[in-house]
Amino acid sequence: MSAGGAHVHGLGGTHVHGLTERRRLLVVLTIAIAYFLTELIAGWFSNSLALLSDAVHMLTDIAALVIAMLTLWIAARPASKAKTYGYIRAEILGAVLNGLFLWVLVVFIWIEAVHRIRNPENVAGLPVMVVAAVGIVINTFSAWMTMPTEGEARGMAVRAVFLHVLSDLIGSAGVLLAGALVYFTGSHQADSIVSVFIGGLVLYGGWGLIREGVDILMESVPRGIDVSVVRSELLLVAGTEEIHDLHVWCLTSREFALSAHAVITATADHDQVLSDIALMLGDKFNIRHITVQLERDNRRLHEPAHL
Repeated sequence: MSAGGAHVHGLGGTHVHGLTERRRLLVVLTIAIAYFLTELIAGWFSNSLALLSDAVHMLTDIAALVIAMLTLWIAARPASKAKTYGYIRAEILGAVLNGLFLWVLVVFIWIEAVHRIRNPENVAGLPVMVVAAVGIVINTFSAWMTMPTEGEARGMAVRAVFLHVLSDLIGSAGVLLAGALVYFTGSHQADSIVSVFIGGLVLYGGWGLIREGVDILMESVPRGIDVSVVRSELLLVAGTEEIHDLHVWCLTSREFALSAHAVITATADHDQVLSDIALMLGDKFNIRHITVQLERDNRRLHEPAHL
């Protein structure tokens, strides 16, 4: 059987909305940092572990925002001879380290929470309620800023930020409840109990960062992509008879790659098959880095082509 290869890259598909995303993420990041510092200071002076825990929870948002912005910045950097994919996986190392750091913080939060449940400390309920109410407003605004709208393409990193913000909105509601219980009932243990719940949210957020980072480093199939479906769609491309050695993996959280061998019919047009495959994979699966080896009739096809 003859064989030919082609490596196909999408033309600018991942950068269409980059500028708008960077601006929105910068606004949300600025707000998140300001509110994180507010919660940290207010939690210290009000002696509220719930506020301090929610401040740590804000770190998951800040980490996700920084990683998302780093992704957009790195994506614009050109590749070099030594790093043909550039520095696109720097975000993955950052995600894993951020997740591990947040897990360590959760351990300290839970240790302190258990101590305070056994030995309750006085907490100023009113400041906790005020700061939490402000947090609900801020997180609602941040969710609106990062929420995908109908007809708008949004990168995976930005969608992840949206989910983080929703999680923090729940955390702020929990802090508000803790402050209200402390202020109206005098139950200071409520503050510590809520901090345990928020610690769980931080743990979940950290796990998301670690899991995604490990999946990408292990070159796992991207979430939301079924390889069997990809194979079926490739076989529907005109001129394609068989697909084997099919691999799909993540380069980053928003950059996907595919390699495969495709057996084509004797009358199929080499360039047309490659073009149809590239268009289909980009439109249906957002796969832009494509290497396809074509085989036909025991004869060598065209030399490797770049589209």
